[in-house]
Amino acid sequence: MANENDKVDIPQEVREALQRNNNASGATKSATTNTATENTQQTHSSTASKSTDVVQKVEYPTEVVDLPSKGWFYESTSPLASGKIDIKYMTAREEDILTSQNLIKKGVVLDKLLEALIATPGVNLNDVLVGDKNAIFIAARILAYGKDYNIKFKDPSTNEDVQDVIDLSKIEAKEFEFGNHERGSNLFEFELPFCKKKVHWSLLSHKDEQNIDAELKAMKKFTKNKNETSEVTTRLKYVIKAIDGNDDRNSIKQFVDRELLARDSLAFREHIKENTPDLDMTFNFESEDTGYEERMTIPLGVDFFYPSTRI
Repeated sequence: MANENDKVDIPQEVREALQRNNNASGATKSATTNTATENTQQTHSSTASKSTDVVQKVEYPTEVVDLPSKGWFYESTSPLASGKIDIKYMTAREEDILTSQNLIKKGVVLDKLLEALIATPGVNLNDVLVGDKNAIFIAARILAYGKDYNIKFKDPSTNEDVQDVIDLSKIEAKEFEFGNHERGSNLFEFELPFCKKKVHWSLLSHKDEQNIDAELKAMKKFTKNKNETSEVTTRLKYVIKAIDGNDDRNSIKQFVDRELLARDSLAFREHIKENTPDLDMTFNFESEDTGYEERMTIPLGVDFFYPSTRI
């Protein structure tokens, strides 16, 4: 029987061959283990990806709304330059926004509603022109609660309360000569008829309206007579971009406050009204009692965008 302490001499060539086999075997096992691990990770990643895709692909029905501006006065890179915008149908989630007392107190409830409804990628509500925002409001109201809108107002000939039903689907955009204006530019020119100064002005956006409202509220806090308002002058300061080529904001504010004649102001505001793409928010009224007829503005009451049924 061989002594366990005896050493067995293994030729050098055999020793090296055995070492190469051991190394190759270890490398194969390591590669197999790594491949299995990678396959497991890829499987998990694929599963997670599929789960994520399911969440991301949840879609809501949408409708295309034609903008009164036809996208004419937006920069070519803006998604609004197409003249159309996608909005989604209102759901119970949007009704939660409408009934949020916190948003109502802050005065931002309708802004938050529009932000939730706009489905076109890349659209910032702040950039939307006021006339286009009106079109989005009307379309959203029709999609949410139907085309019929019950209104209550005073008969001008009798001063009595009367009721009527407005078909919102019949509201159309005002006629506008787009060919007279440069596409992609929100800048217009008007010569004041009496002082003969040239005014460059722009259509107001939703952001401009927000700034105007905030400024009016701030001024009201420091006004002794709460019945006084600076709305006309404040709006003009935001509309006007330059006077005779001078675009300095302080100079514009000083001109509006101290130099702008009332008759120039009236003519300028009429010009703005006629050259603003918007919806025609008027209807024909005829008194049943007196036969009096008048083209009246549709009154948008607090119930325009609020559910009539409460739980």
